[in-house]
Amino acid sequence: MSTSSLVSKIAALQDYQRYEDLHWTGSFEEYLDMVRENPRIARTSHERVYDMVLAAGTETYVDNKKKITRYKFFSDEAHGGRDAIYGLDIPLMRLVNVLKAAAMRYGTEKRIILLHGPVGSSKSTIARLLKKGFEEYSRSPQGALYTYEWALPESLRHLTGGEETFRSPMNEEPLKLIPPEWREQAIEELGLVDPGDPEAANPTRRKAFRPYVPGQLNPACRFIFRELMAHYGGDWSQVIQHVRVRRMLISEEDRVGIGTFQPKDEKNQDATELTGDINYRRIAEYGSDTDPRAFNFDGEFNVANRGIIEFVEILKLDVAFLYDLLGATQERKIKPKKFAQTDIDEVIIGHTNEAEYERLLENKFMEALRDRTVKIDIPYITKLNEEIKIYVKDYNPERVRGRFIAPHTLEVAAMWGVLTRLEDPKKQNLSVLQKLKLYDGKTMPGFTQDSVKELRKEAKREGMQGISPRYIQDKIANCLVSDRGQTNINPFLLMNELESGLRNHSLITSDEQRKRFRELLATVKQEYEDIVKNEVQRAISADEDAIARLCSNYIDNVKAYTQREKVKNPYTGQDEEPDERLMRSIETKIDIAESRKDDFRREIMHYIGALAVEGKQFDFRTNERLYKALELKLFEDQKDSIKLTSLVRNVVDKESQEKIEVVKQRLIRDYGYDDASATDVLTYVASIFARGEMKGD
Repeated sequence: MSTSSLVSKIAALQDYQRYEDLHWTGSFEEYLDMVRENPRIARTSHERVYDMVLAAGTETYVDNKKKITRYKFFSDEAHGGRDAIYGLDIPLMRLVNVLKAAAMRYGTEKRIILLHGPVGSSKSTIARLLKKGFEEYSRSPQGALYTYEWALPESLRHLTGGEETFRSPMNEEPLKLIPPEWREQAIEELGLVDPGDPEAANPTRRKAFRPYVPGQLNPACRFIFRELMAHYGGDWSQVIQHVRVRRMLISEEDRVGIGTFQPKDEKNQDATELTGDINYRRIAEYGSDTDPRAFNFDGEFNVANRGIIEFVEILKLDVAFLYDLLGATQERKIKPKKFAQTDIDEVIIGHTNEAEYERLLENKFMEALRDRTVKIDIPYITKLNEEIKIYVKDYNPERVRGRFIAPHTLEVAAMWGVLTRLEDPKKQNLSVLQKLKLYDGKTMPGFTQDSVKELRKEAKREGMQGISPRYIQDKIANCLVSDRGQTNINPFLLMNELESGLRNHSLITSDEQRKRFRELLATVKQEYEDIVKNEVQRAISADEDAIARLCSNYIDNVKAYTQREKVKNPYTGQDEEPDERLMRSIETKIDIAESRKDDFRREIMHYIGALAVEGKQFDFRTNERLYKALELKLFEDQKDSIKLTSLVRNVVDKESQEKIEVVKQRLIRDYGYDDASATDVLTYVASIFARGEMKGD
């Protein structure tokens, strides 16, 4: 196959129409027609970012009587959930509400959005999602935005240093070329207003919209505009013929519409990184350092105009940068060196950790900054099922090849992580593990949704401290690459790794904290023990025919008991009293007290009778409590015949081996184990039996 044919195959993948759309250029007149057709083309940065989040869709759910909106944008579905945010729907609601208020110009557009939380709580990921999403939104039809450049004939190129075109260095909105004195009137008379459509499918099109285009041109374009107005004797229509409007594609890599500022050491910090600097090479060409053409508008505030600027660890900024930041927030202006204040339009996002924010509160010189900040707490996740999603995303069979992760391995790590973030409950009859289960949606006697709301309300700093997901990810990675000879990693291996790492954990500040984390690991180990015991119990008693026979026997006896009759013995054929021992052996498995047995038996018979009236047949699977009791009874009857304890002694006869193999296959089929991990779990549970620790043993 020739090289040219390979190139042509690659070339055939290109979408030429999309390329043309993304690189559209046209006259100012054509742009006005586009804005008349869709005025939202001229949105502000806050309006555009807010619409971007809404465009991905929303869904609502109720959590403990509170209506929660989940913004699908933060699920990162477009990239397979690569940067998905889990378990933080409420903080993200607060963030979107700030963006909404800013889009409606209620004041928060003049604030810094400060994401505040412990290390590893997704602050940077949220900022990255917004920046990446904005890049992609600008390439979509609904997110299209435009800027302009000057196109000059040779006779006027002295204005641009001999260049045929001169791009707006701050990628400004083309409508800014209409002088402020008549800009509002022009927008009104040209009909550049959307009355809104309440029936529109797109929520952003339902409300009326009017472009908001405040401020002056940047110094360089203002200079060219002023010179051209003088050249044409003040004829604006002639000046505007030299304007070419073009599609603007947001790109962090190309420094268009997105800026990122990271503080450095004090010696290397320079305010020009934010607002641009003089181009000393061009001073000789233009004759003055106050000529805007001799200035590089390449500071982070400049390049982020019309988009987003992110301040990494914003509170580590030198005080010298403070004044630039204050002006950019409150006045929406920056002050380039030797030039007048210049208008900007951008979303300012910063993030910081707990320690830096406490320093801000203590520093009286930073009061002005605090006053211009909207703080949004981004805590750690406090819901177990959401925490698990973090690790499943990174450590699933597609990502991890050649190593099997046993069931519950990621679950126990997530459980421990969440427990370290929860405050001890003030209610004496509630453990921190029970609190975790309540937060995760489990039900417990004596606790309602209002109880859970109260628990959350009394723990105001919950989620702002504890173990970071990064620490857990590091320990999972250590287990996966260890060369200890295991083909799989199991919960005990990971818990041992988590515990050993506590000795040198840099963020643990006291022995008391380290001790608490170890105690919580012991709690998790006990919970895992209960989980696997239950799974082995269910695997042993997963003989549906045997359960059905046991159930039939129980129901026959209950029926005879409640109707004061006798039961026919199937072996002797003789009528006998109901088997009280059998009935109690089942009922005690679900804590039916002796004083409650009559009520329970009558409930069962009433339930069966109600089904019969409806023409339905009783199925033990539909009664969860009875099903559990039957399983536990069958397990008790069968565990001795299976002789699991022989696994501990390594002496297994053929008959027992066959029965154990059946149980192992059920673990593999029903609970996701592989052969090795199923054997490990059976051996472990057998050791518990051998110690006589099994309930009912």
